[in-house]
Amino acid sequence: MNIQAVKAIYRYEMARMFRTVVQSIIAPVLSTSLYFVIFGSAIGSRITEIDGVSYGSFIVPGLIMLSIMTESISNSSFAIYFPKFTGTIFELLSAPVSFVEVILGYVGAAATKSVIIGVIILATASFFVDIEIAHPFVMVWFLLLTCVSFCLFGFILGIWATGWEKLTIVPVLIIMPLTFLGGTFYSISMLPPVWQTISLFNPVVYLISGFRWSFYENADVSVGLSLGTTLGFLIICLFIVRWIFKTGYRLRS
Repeated sequence: MNIQAVKAIYRYEMARMFRTVVQSIIAPVLSTSLYFVIFGSAIGSRITEIDGVSYGSFIVPGLIMLSIMTESISNSSFAIYFPKFTGTIFELLSAPVSFVEVILGYVGAAATKSVIIGVIILATASFFVDIEIAHPFVMVWFLLLTCVSFCLFGFILGIWATGWEKLTIVPVLIIMPLTFLGGTFYSISMLPPVWQTISLFNPVVYLISGFRWSFYENADVSVGLSLGTTLGFLIICLFIVRWIFKTGYRLRS
């Protein structure tokens, strides 16, 4: 294991975050705070409790997931696409580092940024609504798994993309709608039976459900299934990344 290579990539990516604090940290926190103000305070005051939890508090886990998923994809996809765009990716490929070390550096830095954003949003939400975390360990576990999984997915997206516009296609046209339809602002038990069944095909439902359970012990699906789905997604992404580096898919051309 080339620890120095991992540290070099990690430090470089973290330094880029501190150079763009407004874009990397402040912007997503402010946009999520607007959700708390609009849905938690304005609309939430007119909505009854959901499963014994006030509406403002109920949406906190979903909004944190919404933010860290989009930021994880954005951070990691840009981190690997920019070297491709400038041509410096060939310096990385010719260096004595394995794909594991590259992943640890890039994905580790992107996941760290997402965790920081998630913690800041959680702290910010406490100023707007009352928050209780029934299972802190499970909450941290889901937070880390989600950040790492979607950073790996973003890494794959950054390698797949052949233009800047492709970096936004998946987050905007796929991830964002799935998140809004995945129980961010409601429980799928509130839907008609047919739509409840359809919602179960949305993988984001399992992420949000498990994360929300760690707060209020309320879940649309079993916690074990949520955890298994998240781990399964992580493993699939790892295999795809390994295949990309083994074949050189869109890395050597």
